[in-house]
Amino acid sequence: MAAPALLRYARRQAALSQRKLAMRAGVPQPTIARIERGTIIPRVDTLERLLHACGLELDVQPRAGAGVDRTPIRALLKLTPADRAALAAEEARNVAAVVARRV
Repeated sequence: MAAPALLRYARRQAALSQRKLAMRAGVPQPTIARIERGTIIPRVDTLERLLHACGLELDVQPRAGAGVDRTPIRALLKLTPADRAALAAEEARNVAAVVARRV
C-alpha cells in the first residue's frame, strides 16, 4: 500500500482528524494533507511517527517471489507436455527410491 493510502487508512481506523493526528505526532496538519493527497512522499521516520500516533507500526517484509530464480521454471516450460510427463515420472521414481531407502 502506498504512503497516501496507508496514512489515510491508519488515520481513519484510529478515528482521528488530520488536525488531531498532527497534534499527536508533532507533524504540521498541512503536511499530513499533502501526504494523503500524494503531493509529497514522507520520509520513513515521519511515516513511522504518524502511524505510531495512529496506534500502528510500520513493518518491512520481503515481497512474495522476490529473489526466486525462475530459470528452472522457464526451462520446464520450454519442454513439450510429453517431455514434462516423462520427467515427472522419472522424478516420482527417484522420490520413491529415496523413501524406500529411509524405511
